[in-house]
Amino acid sequence: MNEGVDVVVGRRLKQRRRMLGITQKGLGRACGVTFQQIQKYECAVSRLSAHMLWKIACALDVEISYFFSGLSRDGAPDEQHPMMNPQSASRSF
Repeated sequence: MNEGVDVVVGRRLKQRRRMLGITQKGLGRACGVTFQQIQKYECAVSRLSAHMLWKIACALDVEISYFFSGLSRDGAPDEQHPMMNPQSASRSF
C-alpha cells in the first residue's frame, strides 16, 4: 500500500510546515521548487524523492523519520497513532 505512505508523508509535511508558520512558497524556495510542487507533495499527488525529502527535512528542522511517524508496518496509515490525529498532534509539540 504505497499510496498510504505518500499520504502520511504529505500529511506530516503539511503539519510541520504549518506548525512552523512557513508558507508553501517559503518552503518551496528553501528547497528549490515551486509552491505548487510543495502542494502536490502535501496532497500525495507527487511522490517525494529521497533527496527532496532530505531537503524538506532540513528546511523544517526534523529528522527524516518524522515523516514516517504514524505508519503501520505494512505502510498503511495507523489511525490509532497519536501523530495521525491532527488535534492531538498539534498539542504534542
